[in-house]
Amino acid sequence: MAEKKILMLVGDYVEDYEVMVPFQALLMAGYTVHAVCPDKKAGEVVRTSIHDFEGDQTYSEKRGHNFALNATFDEVEAGDYDALVIPGGRAPEYIRLNKKVLEMVKHFDNENKPIAAICHGPQVLTAAGVLKGRECAGYPAVAPDIEAAGGKYINLDMDKAHVEGNLVTAPAWPAHPDWLAKLLKVLGAEIKI
Repeated sequence: MAEKKILMLVGDYVEDYEVMVPFQALLMAGYTVHAVCPDKKAGEVVRTSIHDFEGDQTYSEKRGHNFALNATFDEVEAGDYDALVIPGGRAPEYIRLNKKVLEMVKHFDNENKPIAAICHGPQVLTAAGVLKGRECAGYPAVAPDIEAAGGKYINLDMDKAHVEGNLVTAPAWPAHPDWLAKLLKVLGAEIKI
């Protein structure tokens, strides 16, 4: 496999599983993955939060781990990457306020490069204006954002993912097996056992 590079956009209180699991799984699959956060540099960390489904009206939230960034946001160029991953948690609600984040998302969309977003990650896609007329899954609380941005919200079981063209989206971390498998397929990877 020729080296493929994936850019992961994160921020403080990104969902723990949604950053840790894809980061490690994509590295295991042979990809170079650069995790960046606006206003932070390689070697710095973001704090994560753990969202759990415990029978309440919405998820519960607990403090997670520190996740080390391995690239510097101000130094990365979207054109150097083959795909974009946007984990959920609380980070998407504020990283979408960063102009460069939105420009990066638009680049990946304009170039028809794979974009994978999970849980609240589609909030970044809505702010970038890339969902008009397109189908997108996400955490149910993000459905109004997706629809207000002109997209069609796809209501899935929490362990399922949805693909439309270059977009691979899912409602939450229980979908990791399906979401990551679909992302790998969109990336053109083939895993044989």
